[in-house]
Amino acid sequence: MGIKVYGSDYPITPNVMRVLAAVYEKELEFDYVPLDMKSGAHKQMPYLSLNPFGQVPALEDGDIKLFESRAITRYIANEYENKGTQLLTKDTKKMALVEVWVEVEALHFDPVAIKLGWELVYKKIFDMEPDMAVVEENKAKLAKVLDVFEARLTQLKYLAGEAFSLADLNHLPIVHYLMNSQVKQLFEERPNVSAWCKDILSRPSWIKVVTLHEKLKG
Repeated sequence: MGIKVYGSDYPITPNVMRVLAAVYEKELEFDYVPLDMKSGAHKQMPYLSLNPFGQVPALEDGDIKLFESRAITRYIANEYENKGTQLLTKDTKKMALVEVWVEVEALHFDPVAIKLGWELVYKKIFDMEPDMAVVEENKAKLAKVLDVFEARLTQLKYLAGEAFSLADLNHLPIVHYLMNSQVKQLFEERPNVSAWCKDILSRPSWIKVVTLHEKLKG
């Protein structure tokens, strides 16, 4: 049956982009199935049989059906461990560090960064005005998170060690959007964070995600 990734048409949402990055890192053949979000295709059957919450993404791989982007990226990394980039490791101590920074992305980075992405990027796409009070509040919060990243990246090339891992990959979508917004300065004024951003955003897998996004834009 092959792998199918179900996601938004345009714009591709960050959670969908996260899954696409993992599939491309693993150099897997797959079909991307864009859903007509404006018509509410993600809130109707048959899609609800894949994700009962009516959100994207979802993944089909043979007889397995998954939703939630971070669960999907972990599945891809484990199921296809011998293909493409090794995003996880069997070394328990090294894997513990990957787990920590995967959690940091989900619990500390994303909640703040996604609010900035909505205000500064997505609202512009939908011809809406940003709430600058929300922007300023979350810029201050993001700065504190990036201070932690800067200290971490002083010691290591990537968040969980010297090799690119799932911990770095999960950051890609929001980093991409924010580096194209007014909060880019927060990343650039921290030299180690800036170097890390340039590194991960230049990966061939991520360039393929951005290319697909632009193709769907039409």
